Amino acid sequence: MVILDPESNIPLYMQLRTQIIESIVRGNLSKGDTLPSVRGLAGDLGINMHTVNKSYHELEAKGIIEIVPKKGAVIIADTEKGPSKKQREDITEELRPAVAEALVHGMKEEDLHQLISDIILKVKEV
Repeated sequence: MVILDPESNIPLYMQLRTQIIESIVRGNLSKGDTLPSVRGLAGDLGINMHTVNKSYHELEAKGIIEIVPKKGAVIIADTEKGPSKKQREDITEELRPAVAEALVHGMKEEDLHQLISDIILKVKEV
């Protein structure tokens, strides 16, 4: 179930992308599952089709889904195998600014480790 917050500072396409990723982590979606059509999901959520389309294309660029003509968006992420070298580099590139920001605000390394552990637990919550 996807719940978007239009009042959030986080763009809707990013909220949707994150919720799909978290659904995979929790096991609600798994490799081989097909996501709803762009049109169908946009209608269900009451958002623009371009918003869903942008989310799906970002998920595809990250190697999480594959958009197959006439079939839709299929989950290809495998939570059992580790990330490829490229995926690890991409994740590092995305995390680096957040880690630097935490450090510049005086967060201690052990507090940052704890924060990441807390986030992992929250993402895995069912």
